[in-house]
Amino acid sequence: MFDDESAVYAVVINDEEQYSMWPDDRELPAGWRREGTVGTRSECLERIDRVWVDMRPRSLRMWLAEHASA
Repeated sequence: MFDDESAVYAVVINDEEQYSMWPDDRELPAGWRREGTVGTRSECLERIDRVWVDMRPRSLRMWLAEHASA
C-alpha cells in the first residue's frame, strides 16, 4: 500500500508526535491527525525526515526533561 509512487499520501502525526504517512483518500486510524503535507510518497517521506528529528515519543521526552534536574 505504501510503495505506490503514483499514489497521493498525507503526512500524519499522533499525540506522541510520531509521524507517518497515510493514503490521502482513506480515513485516518484513531489517534492520528493530518499534519498538513499531502503529496507523493517521496515528498511525504522527505517532509517526515525534515520535521521528525527526535524519534522519542513526546511523553518520554517530557519525562526526561522533568527528571533531568533530579
